[in-house]
Amino acid sequence: MSAAEAPAAAGGEPARGPERPGGLLDVLSVASVVLDTDGRIVLWSPQAEELFGYSAREALGQYAARLMVDERHIELVAKLFADVMRTGQSWAGGFPIRHKDGNTRLVEFRNMRLLDDRGDVYALGLAADQSTVRRLEQDVALSERMVRQSPMGLAVLDTELRFVSVNPALEAINGLPAAEHVGRRLREVVPRLESGTMEDAARRVLETGVPLIDRPVVGRTPADPDEDHTWALSLYRLEDAMGNVLGVAASLVDITEQHRASVEAEAARRRLAVIADASARIGTTLELERTACELAEVAVPALADIAAVDLLDAVVEGRPSTLGPSESAVIRALAVRPADASDAVCAADPPGHIARYAPDRLVTQCVRTGEAVLVPQVKDEDLPRIARSAEAAESLGRAGLHSYLAVPLIARGEVLGALDLKRTRTPEPFGEDDLLLARELASRAAVQIDNARWYQNARNTALTLQRSLLPSHPPVTCGLEVASRYQPAGATSEVGGDWFDVIPLDGGRTALVVGDVMGSGISAAATMGRLRTATTTLAPLGLDPALLLEHLDKTTSALDHSIATCVYAVHDPHLRQCRIANAGHLPPARVRPGRPPELLDLPTGVPLGVGGVEFSTVTVDFEPGDELVFYTDGLVETRRHSLDERLDFLLSLLDGPPRPLEEACDLLLRTLHHPDNHDDVALLIARAQELPEQSPR
Repeated sequence: MSAAEAPAAAGGEPARGPERPGGLLDVLSVASVVLDTDGRIVLWSPQAEELFGYSAREALGQYAARLMVDERHIELVAKLFADVMRTGQSWAGGFPIRHKDGNTRLVEFRNMRLLDDRGDVYALGLAADQSTVRRLEQDVALSERMVRQSPMGLAVLDTELRFVSVNPALEAINGLPAAEHVGRRLREVVPRLESGTMEDAARRVLETGVPLIDRPVVGRTPADPDEDHTWALSLYRLEDAMGNVLGVAASLVDITEQHRASVEAEAARRRLAVIADASARIGTTLELERTACELAEVAVPALADIAAVDLLDAVVEGRPSTLGPSESAVIRALAVRPADASDAVCAADPPGHIARYAPDRLVTQCVRTGEAVLVPQVKDEDLPRIARSAEAAESLGRAGLHSYLAVPLIARGEVLGALDLKRTRTPEPFGEDDLLLARELASRAAVQIDNARWYQNARNTALTLQRSLLPSHPPVTCGLEVASRYQPAGATSEVGGDWFDVIPLDGGRTALVVGDVMGSGISAAATMGRLRTATTTLAPLGLDPALLLEHLDKTTSALDHSIATCVYAVHDPHLRQCRIANAGHLPPARVRPGRPPELLDLPTGVPLGVGGVEFSTVTVDFEPGDELVFYTDGLVETRRHSLDERLDFLLSLLDGPPRPLEEACDLLLRTLHHPDNHDDVALLIARAQELPEQSPR
């Protein structure tokens, strides 16, 4: 008969067919004995043989009392037997019996009167070893007591995953009495407690027998419908002594506080990781824009989907940044991440753009008050206060902006700008932990940004001073074609004191100067300016180059222990010669048509400012078409190569057919100036020309 043809049981469900036997009766090994009205044994079960030691052949037909009871208990047993047979009331209790081996053991009895279809009366005795019964009773009592008093929620589910029983703790957890659990499924009792996932897990445990231990489950129950709780769920398959699957036992332990502590600890660990990352990544250079980009790159995606770093324009320009209640904020965008083409990014100001934000904008409020602005759930009416314009607000709406956070960048008591954070893809809104992390990032980054800002201002000042002291375009002098380059130090270092000069002298002569003041910044630039002024003052006096360097040495010694290197040369087109003196500087290179380029063999001398050492003048031929290349060490020095290698490389670049001097300057700078050498470069190339009034020799 199929399941569809099975007879219906109560409740409309098909009646179940035969099932495998349970194991409890086997554990008890209950013996069955039937007596007639005289007390003779007429039925004797195999369990009786095991319990009393007598086979059925030995027991049948015998008086039970004489076979199994000690002589002194026979009278009592006879009375109990007579009472059961007379009244029909059952008797139960423990009684000592005599085993066939002569030993006495306590047996738990259940005696009752039976009546067959012919009206004959019999006595049925059910017996089990009392120690076995007591052990099971104790196990049941212990289990029941533990289940009822356990602080854990405990439940038994049948093989259909319906509740069979629950303990008081689970009643309290679910907020429902036991009667509203029994016969119902998990999803019917606690639909807001990941019930589908729990049922799937219970079904796997039922099928495999592999327990599930301490799986976190988050949700709400009728006991506390307004707040999420976290429980540790454990599931075990229940089997009887015969291996029959009875169902699943479930336990729930409320670990809400531990879970919250774990979440907080994880959040703290994440904050520390982000802060450690920020410490390593922000401020690697003193470039303002680069530092802002590093902050934005740390914030995305660790904290936000989109991050913008904006500074008040007044701060960038070095002016006071205080805003009144009715003042707009003029903000310069420095960085936006991620730099994709999404609507939210398009709504942000591009790096370098200067925009005016009205007084009611949230970023204006942030930089005016120096306080963070948090909008956990962004509504449509919030968008105009976040965006600069109506068009930008529409873009943010299309991008799905749902949470916004702006924190001020404050360094040394001054509000520099704001770190602007948005979430469009991350589903969680900004919370207090995010605000704490954003403040920490902004606080650390603001100091680096402020350092970069002041450095940039100082560098710009030094660079302005440096450029103002250098000749913008070296003049074309008698008998010389001249080209020059000055390249300031990179952003990671300060401007130095490199300089060059071309000074016309009497008689068609020209003084050529290249020098390098040791140190950097405004001080080095100022020292360079004073030495250049001294040189241009002394040069027209017609001093021998060595003597002129001696005067410069004295001037340098008086400038607060300043040190400088310098090459000073005087070109005489009539004599076709150059007279050169060197004060600790790299030797110039001479390029002559048809010959390999060479470094001039000059006495190196000592740097200016050392004092007490005489300088030497060397005269070298300098015919029309010849070139002299003067340079500072920033052109050739690197950390990876020896100076000799670099000087050889310089000569190799100068070899070959003559090229325009401007082109030669660009080639040398482009090829020789190494990225890891953050130093100023001064380069001066002079080419001798035929004098108009002279004919070639």
